[in-house]
Amino acid sequence: MKTDVLTEKHRLGIGGVAIGTAFENISEEESYKILQTAWDLGIRYYDTSPWYGLTKSEKRFGDVLKDKDRNDFIFSTKVGRLFHEVPESEVPPTMWKKPLNYDFKHDYTADGVERSIESSLQRTGLAYIDIVYIHDLSEDQVGDRYPYFLEQAKKGAFKILSELRDQGVIRAWGMGVNKIEPILDCIDSADPDICLSATQYSILEHEEAVDRLLPAVKKAGVKLVSGAGYNSGYIAGRERYNYKDVIPKGMAEKRAAIAAIAQKYNTDIVHAAVQFVLASDEFVSIIPGASRPEQVKDNVEGLNATIPADFWNELKSEGLIYEKAQVPES
Repeated sequence: MKTDVLTEKHRLGIGGVAIGTAFENISEEESYKILQTAWDLGIRYYDTSPWYGLTKSEKRFGDVLKDKDRNDFIFSTKVGRLFHEVPESEVPPTMWKKPLNYDFKHDYTADGVERSIESSLQRTGLAYIDIVYIHDLSEDQVGDRYPYFLEQAKKGAFKILSELRDQGVIRAWGMGVNKIEPILDCIDSADPDICLSATQYSILEHEEAVDRLLPAVKKAGVKLVSGAGYNSGYIAGRERYNYKDVIPKGMAEKRAAIAAIAQKYNTDIVHAAVQFVLASDEFVSIIPGASRPEQVKDNVEGLNATIPADFWNELKSEGLIYEKAQVPES
């Protein structure tokens, strides 16, 4: 039975990609400061994955959260890969700067999902997981094996997660992917509650999601969480876009134009990016990552910033936001 797990107090969460050393080798001490800052500022939704840092991010989240009141926060992690320890010389090349000594295989079977959840509970030291996302079941991650793994998930992950939800073992489940198609495929063949949509909906790029994704999830009664709402740091000034070094044509000009208009209205593009995502009825939360405690503080400021309606009107009149996209109400 579906339930609304994320409420108004979970509109801003924190994601675990950077904590897993995606962009720099963040130390244990710094990761603790980042997560503790999030807690101290009232953030109560924490999302990670065993994939991030080859289990490192989960361990770090657990170190901070396991001593908190478990009823006081929402925790989500992901399934779809199983990990096994290997010698340092056999750790596969990945995007992580300093991962732990693990290798992995994709597995979307029922048994694989249950083993993954059990391992996540052991790594984090938490009593239960609120939301489980099926991770990276998408062509950008598994290539031409997508149809094979989708069938595996239909018979395995989709069914077992619905059963675990109905038994009260987890509270909700859905897809955690970087593309639109897998969410649509899941909705067609199962009953997910909430999906983590990464890279598909941001102030810079959202047209296809407005036309294809949002109507589909609305019809199905599925909520969305925004991952990579800053296009993995590009909105904040990093020269990477959606985890890659290749910047789409015209995006630098678009970013500069939005930033200039934001400055005119005494705000900034990062604050606008937070509020743009949450203006959509379908998005119940945004979970930006952070490499420093100051970024967490800025995200909270962005959530609470006052941005005049004229700012949004000008972005639409200049064609910088899709005419069909929702914007914050003044």
